[in-house]
Amino acid sequence: MAIYKIWHEFLPHIPKTARYTLGLKIDSLLVETIEAIFIASYISKERKTIYLERASGKLDLAKFFLQVLWEIKSLDNKKYILISEPLEEIGKMLGGWLKQVEKQNKPAGHS
Repeated sequence: MAIYKIWHEFLPHIPKTARYTLGLKIDSLLVETIEAIFIASYISKERKTIYLERASGKLDLAKFFLQVLWEIKSLDNKKYILISEPLEEIGKMLGGWLKQVEKQNKPAGHS
């Protein structure tokens, strides 16, 4: 994902006091999000929901910790916007994908 490349470029510039705590936490959450999306793209439709929900949860946590990083002034406004906007878009796409999969997995006759 291109978003990880952006994040990876920012990480070394985060102050050391936050880089090895929040920075690494965000890094880990983004990697786990990418992993869950990758698995969801190949797994059977009956099991996709689990991985899409996992990806969505990890992404939400990454966005939360990114906001904390910004609020403690360890990430400037420009970088925060550059990374948070695409993360919001990914969240919307994940939500749409999840709704589509849930709709496909509904038993016939239920609305």
